[in-house]
Amino acid sequence: MPAAGSEGEEGPAGEQPGPGTPKLCGYLQKLSGKGPLRGFRSRWFVFDPRRCYLYYFKGPQEPLPLGHLDIASACFSYHQPEAGAAAAVDEPAAFEVHSPGGAVTVLKAATRQDMTYWLQELQQKRWEYCNNLDAAKRDSRTSPTPSDFSKGLVAKDNPDLSILSQNASAERARNILAVETSPTDLVGEQAASQPAPVQASAINFSLKQWSTEIKNSMSSLRKGNNENRKSVFYTTEEWELLDPTPKDLEDSMALEEKRKHLAEGNKGLTSSAFPFDFGRIPHKARRPLKDMIGSSKNRTGSDSSPTEWCSGNGNRLVSELQLKYQSQQEELEKLKKDLLSQKELVRLLQQTVRSSQYDKYFASHLCEGVPKDTLELLHQKDDQILGLNNQLEKLNLEKDSLQQEVKNLKCKVGELNERLGMLMETIQAKDEVIMKLSRQLSECEDSTSSQSGAINFPTATCTNKELQELDRLKYTSLEAKLCQIESKYLILLQEMKTPVCSEDQSPAREVITQLLEDALKAEPSEQPEQAFLKPHLVSEYDIYGFQTVPEDDDDEEKLVAKSRALDLRSLSLSENREISTGVKWENYLASTMNREMMRCVELKNLIRSGIPHEHRSKMWKWCVSLHVKKFKDSTVPGYFQTLLQKALEKPNPASKQIELDLLRTLPNNKHYSSPTSEGIQKLRNVLLAFSWRNPDIGYCQGLNRLVAIALLYLEQEDAFWCLVTIVEVFMPRDYYTKTLLGSQVDQRVFKDLMSEKLPRLHAHFEQYEVDYTLITFNWFLVVFVDSVVSDILFKIWDSFLYEGPKVIFRFALALFKYKEEEILKLQDSMSIFKYLRYFTRTILDARKLTAIAFGDLNPFPLRQIRNRRTYHLEKVRLELTELEAIREDFLRERETCVEKRDLISDDEEDS
Repeated sequence: MPAAGSEGEEGPAGEQPGPGTPKLCGYLQKLSGKGPLRGFRSRWFVFDPRRCYLYYFKGPQEPLPLGHLDIASACFSYHQPEAGAAAAVDEPAAFEVHSPGGAVTVLKAATRQDMTYWLQELQQKRWEYCNNLDAAKRDSRTSPTPSDFSKGLVAKDNPDLSILSQNASAERARNILAVETSPTDLVGEQAASQPAPVQASAINFSLKQWSTEIKNSMSSLRKGNNENRKSVFYTTEEWELLDPTPKDLEDSMALEEKRKHLAEGNKGLTSSAFPFDFGRIPHKARRPLKDMIGSSKNRTGSDSSPTEWCSGNGNRLVSELQLKYQSQQEELEKLKKDLLSQKELVRLLQQTVRSSQYDKYFASHLCEGVPKDTLELLHQKDDQILGLNNQLEKLNLEKDSLQQEVKNLKCKVGELNERLGMLMETIQAKDEVIMKLSRQLSECEDSTSSQSGAINFPTATCTNKELQELDRLKYTSLEAKLCQIESKYLILLQEMKTPVCSEDQSPAREVITQLLEDALKAEPSEQPEQAFLKPHLVSEYDIYGFQTVPEDDDDEEKLVAKSRALDLRSLSLSENREISTGVKWENYLASTMNREMMRCVELKNLIRSGIPHEHRSKMWKWCVSLHVKKFKDSTVPGYFQTLLQKALEKPNPASKQIELDLLRTLPNNKHYSSPTSEGIQKLRNVLLAFSWRNPDIGYCQGLNRLVAIALLYLEQEDAFWCLVTIVEVFMPRDYYTKTLLGSQVDQRVFKDLMSEKLPRLHAHFEQYEVDYTLITFNWFLVVFVDSVVSDILFKIWDSFLYEGPKVIFRFALALFKYKEEEILKLQDSMSIFKYLRYFTRTILDARKLTAIAFGDLNPFPLRQIRNRRTYHLEKVRLELTELEAIREDFLRERETCVEKRDLISDDEEDS
């Protein structure tokens, strides 16, 4: 890279680039300066792979850089040419480097091809640098990879589920977005022999730069100036391209002896603070300056022998003088342009001075006898003239921009017309191809039917015939089954309409029994070769482990469950928009590969649409860590294991109730269905550890269901912190205590929201005196577990873990609004209450429910919920205080009255 000495050092990843590694360097123009002197200046840029820095110098032979850009944490942008005007390849093209601190560096390449090459190479170098960071450093800077996240109980049942690693995903995206291009002569090591490109602009140069560049050019021509350090451009191998003459060898040996004597007295005086090694080249003969200039222009002469080199020395000297003359001419042209720009600057300054002198003279001499009012009027007129001139200039500029916009729009219209014509031609051509292929297919079918015994058909035709035969067999089997079921239904309907036999001898009873048995029959395991005959519509368990058709229910409940599962399956098959949601999630997670995931509107909208099954473990763990970071920072490592060990060793008053509720948690889920299930032990550990952490609560019925749902996607420790998030962060105090004070308060807040958001339904409940909080109380306590179908349950939990308890109010109201019309049709309290007990299980469309919760119910401020919680909390506390006083009066009266001594309360009976 910038120096040959850097090749032997190890980079950040411990890799040592070989001598053949391509080096990224070349000329670019950097926007710098201030005020009227601001403009592009040509700089020599060199990329350092060890630190992923892009250093820039005044020229290729400069020892110290002017500065550097941190490429590892920067991003790039450039302006695409407008649709109407095709950008010329040879025109300069600029791009921007955005640093983390907000600084923006504008660089300009000589051609668009060079700009594309620089962008491609810098992104490639940055990817290689970031990809080789060690795991500890990557974890501190980036989001955790999918493999770092535990998958819980659900993912172990899906072995086919695979997630691409970060490197593979980045590699795939990099290969797709890569643009193959090659640089011009201004990029690469050979560019150092080229003159620096000149930027022709008005006022972009300073006299200080002239003196600096003249000093650098003069110092580069001094004899022996470059002998004590390596060139920024030439490498060790490139200094050996020409074989030196014997005289040069003798001179170099003598020079080396002198240098050794000088080095003993000047040790440590020539060290540089720059990280590149600009040290001497040991055991190498230095070439004269004229040889270096000649070989840098044409490297093909490096294979010539010493005899040929000596014989062509005269011609080479002439060419070197010509090169010197040409370079001096270029410098002279550059200085002339600088002089013109400085003259233009002086002219502008002189105009400003003259105008100020005129104003001063006008105010002091010409206006001595003029009245003050007239003088003010003249000043006002001058200001008006100046303002009108400025307004005219703005209008002219606006006119030019509008004309240009009209031209661009006309060009776009022309392009769109051309594209439309091309598309029409393409469609016409495709139609012709389709017609031709259809005719060929019909001809092939006719020929195969007439020559059924022939065996010389192409392989593709045979394969298509086999697939068609398989499809025909499959649909024939399904059609036969459909005909059988339809026949049975027709017999049943006929018997119901006009009974022929008596009720006891009627075939309707047998038909109904047979149809129910067929509908509830468990699907047998099919042979692989017979799997195509029957589509697998409903399995015994869903992807979360819940039974689709419960075993312990009666036939009616089983039939309803089977029908619900079929409806869910039909709904999932009819919706193809899940693909777009999965692509959005893949794109978002890929964008967080090199940065930490943060809360934003895009992420909130993605979570509200539902986290895909394969990413739910990762996202749940991230959401939980986001909410309990302050708790985790204040605990020691191994905190969960310490709590669990204490709970197992010491007696715990909550352990008895925990053991009683383990098998009653989710009996219809295979992970908690038996004492030997894997989830039972994990559930026990998490509940015991939490009871030891929070002895005020200990254990409350409902916590077991919360932990069971969390364990489906999280490991034990993460599920423990998930429970901490729900109980100690999301929910108010006393939500899960013995009095359930917070839960009672939320039910009153929910009643207020019902009267506000759904006034008709609330008035309907009030009319028939239906207390719907008896149903909704459990929704809030366990966050809808066992209240809605599993697909909707986990989408609610996705938003709940990200946004907090407000989501519960949203979805509770959305469930009532979803079935509002059906509830309003019920005209007695018994039918209403019976319908409320099961209506949530009939809601299957998660998209519609989510749209109601996050769209139709807006606005939904959290501040309103907090204010109403505070208001109702005081009222509930007052009521509890009155109840406690009544209880104490009852106890005193029981002690004094003999007749009431046998009466006991519920709490005393439990104890």
